[in-house]
Amino acid sequence: MVAAALAVFAASGCAQEPPDYQSILSTSPATTTTTTEPGSEPPVPIATYLEQKGVVGEPIPADKLTDLTVTYPTPPGWKPFVNSNLSPGTRMIAKGTTYPTAMVIVFKLNGDFDVDEAIGHGYVDAEMSENFKRLNASMDNFRGFPSAMIEGSYDLNGARMHSYNRIVIATGAPPANQRYLIQFTVTGYADKAAEEAPDIEAIIRGFNVAVPKAPPPR
Repeated sequence: MVAAALAVFAASGCAQEPPDYQSILSTSPATTTTTTEPGSEPPVPIATYLEQKGVVGEPIPADKLTDLTVTYPTPPGWKPFVNSNLSPGTRMIAKGTTYPTAMVIVFKLNGDFDVDEAIGHGYVDAEMSENFKRLNASMDNFRGFPSAMIEGSYDLNGARMHSYNRIVIATGAPPANQRYLIQFTVTGYADKAAEEAPDIEAIIRGFNVAVPKAPPPR
């Protein structure tokens, strides 16, 4: 079972233009693409889409991968965060005992599916969050891999959160050419987004997915 859609969705701007932090503080309901018209099908999260296609996902710690590298930096003052509610293999760091946090989870995908069609479902989980307001989104490739990125704000347990979420479907090194689903999220309080921006933006800028270079011939 592919469980890529986690409850945590994440923070701050990675766009070339500085994010308008004040724009995400609104608590008025926002219209999103998840609005279901009468008679239309409800939006399908990417995890559900893959399950419907018969794809099986196996969580793998990013540091255990041999045919792909998935990394992001740890700013000063941030430390590894462990929580029993997280999916197996999740890597998370936090500043202090609560938010902000950054998380990456990798799934080895087994089964055939249309990558572009799957990525088209990459916004759904974020937009289903309570009172989600989009700040930025992109379906552009990331480091040469199909990807969906969405950021904005939503309500969580009475707090307004600032969220950044990127999903990447990457292909590992040959000859296996194994497909992986990577979910990268950074989460913080919306009213502290500007204050925490230097660390958060450094994490987002430093996030990387790449195929390792082959060793030079002897």
